Amino acid sequence: MSAKRLARKARLLRWAMNLYPPYLGAGVRVRQISADFRQVQVRMGLGWYNRNYVGTQFGGSLYSMTDPFFMLMIMENLGRDFIVWDKAAHIDFIAPGKGPVYADFSIDASLLADIRKHTAEGDKYLPELHVEVRDGSGTLVARVHKTLYVRLKPRARQAA
Repeated sequence: MSAKRLARKARLLRWAMNLYPPYLGAGVRVRQISADFRQVQVRMGLGWYNRNYVGTQFGGSLYSMTDPFFMLMIMENLGRDFIVWDKAAHIDFIAPGKGPVYADFSIDASLLADIRKHTAEGDKYLPELHVEVRDGSGTLVARVHKTLYVRLKPRARQAA
């Protein structure tokens, strides 16, 4: 896919995700998706609709703001020959979110090369990725650990 077309797709996905009802309801905003799908920035405000009983960020909303992004980023970078799924996730709550929170996702060429190397023979690969959720002052609110499932699709394995 051309760089121009990929950039257009990133803008469209950002727009669509910001209108996605679960994200609208939780106050999650996708602030940026880079044209190459290697960086994503997400923000979640704190309002009556996503506060927990003690007035801080609801844990489910903290997780949901981080849920799909690594999978989407890897899918877009590897292309249609790969199956990419979320396999597992774990969130560690470190401090209460008392205001807006932010998550910055990033993947690099070495991760993509590592995935391609481990899946070249048709084997599944389970890369582990991490993202931190921080408040406006930089205080760590939560750490999210994601495990993805990545494998070449059968037709791509046969072609190789």
